[in-house]
Amino acid sequence: MDFFNILIDMRRKTREMKLGGLSVGGDAPVSVQSMANTNTADVAATVAQIKSLEAAGCEIVRVAVPDMEAARAIGNIRRHIDIPLIADIHFDWRLALASLDEGVEGLRLNPGNIGAKERVKEVVRAAKDRGVPIRIGVNAGSLEKDILSKYGHPTAEALVESAMRHISILEDMDFRDIKVSLKASGVPLTVESYRLLAKKVDYPFHIGITEAGTVFSGAIKSAVGLGILLAEGIGDTLRVSLTGDPVDEVRAGWEILKSLELRKRGINIISCPTCGRIKLDSIKIAAEVEKRLQHITEPVNVAVMGCVVNGPGEAGEADVGIAGGDGVGLIYVKGKPVKKVKEEEIVEALIEEVARVIEARG
Repeated sequence: MDFFNILIDMRRKTREMKLGGLSVGGDAPVSVQSMANTNTADVAATVAQIKSLEAAGCEIVRVAVPDMEAARAIGNIRRHIDIPLIADIHFDWRLALASLDEGVEGLRLNPGNIGAKERVKEVVRAAKDRGVPIRIGVNAGSLEKDILSKYGHPTAEALVESAMRHISILEDMDFRDIKVSLKASGVPLTVESYRLLAKKVDYPFHIGITEAGTVFSGAIKSAVGLGILLAEGIGDTLRVSLTGDPVDEVRAGWEILKSLELRKRGINIISCPTCGRIKLDSIKIAAEVEKRLQHITEPVNVAVMGCVVNGPGEAGEADVGIAGGDGVGLIYVKGKPVKKVKEEEIVEALIEEVARVIEARG
């Protein structure tokens, strides 16, 4: 049994739910999502950003709904995008109702902080009537005061208790179209929290390391945390939370899933770390190849190798590859060397061969 099938076999068994036309949980693939950082009321700017996220492979997008103007913009946004839209609601149940009226496909809220029980019931009834799921989003930075007082500081047990409190509110109203997230800015706390809750409920999980940091450090922290969870079969949808362009969140999310062979999409660059044996600028070549091919959605393995030690082997295993020599490169396609080119011709030669591979697949 290969690694992919082992992960599939280990995957936590969860309920399946629908976000518009997208399945989450059950046997559905782990999906990649992000959140727009535009002013939601600015429909043009929000739609433009979501379109760029869609192009990068985003499958679910969330928008902040801090006021009624933002809620009323959702309908216009919804009409111009192709992926499920989730409204992020805090404190005001009326914003949830307005977002539902505007056609949002998912709500992210904590039922305990949007008002009195009757108001929560009104939101739940409206969501149930429309077949709209609710994500309970527990964050270490916004735990209830009584839970913080009980545990002293955010712990895995505290996050799980908060989640179970909000879950019970919905279950008491006979609502079970639920997804749950338990996020902290630290990897150990996040991982432990999800492990604990996974033993208690079968709802699908949205996983992520919240406030992970800047694009570089946050992507690494997220890869470690999400990689642990996914390798243990925990996680049905994910977000890599970065302080930067949300497109980078989507790209990082896909790379995490691709590295575990849970999903396939786009170019997979295999490139050597460089050493004193290299006789060409493989750093520049690899960077340019990756940039030039980042729009590709078809899964293609591309090897950029700089010397004759591992180069022929890696290039030969890739769909398209280069094994570098002294100012030249030997181009491989599907395991066979096809031509030798000068260093300055390598990038174009690789791109041409990738295009041929994709064309041959139809």
